[in-house]
Amino acid sequence: QVQLVQSGGGLVQAGGSLRLSCAASERTFNTYGMGWFRQAPGKEREFVAAISWDGGSTYYADCVKGRFTVSRDNAKSTGYLQMNSLKPEDTAVYYCGGEKWIVPKYPNTVASWGQGTQVTVST
Repeated sequence: QVQLVQSGGGLVQAGGSLRLSCAASERTFNTYGMGWFRQAPGKEREFVAAISWDGGSTYYADCVKGRFTVSRDNAKSTGYLQMNSLKPEDTAVYYCGGEKWIVPKYPNTVASWGQGTQVTVST
């Protein structure tokens, strides 16, 4: 399975921006759909955004549509989640996930997870 290493995240004020990165260990990254999920304390892991293996299709949860942008650079084997207009309710641990030839929109379809990164949005 592909190994994923996340970077980015941190503390930001409401209305600010952050970019998360997810670097893959394999040069076959271009065969993996990639998803972004988040988990707040006491809540289940939820879908945020996803992108197909070729970058041709993207998907977003309604709560982030218009504010977050998912992208990927297959030459660098890296995926990204650009988060703008952040709100306190976006506070969570964010995870990237990969699955071969599948666009992962449900946590139980993800075979490989990044280590997670904390995003905290203050008022």
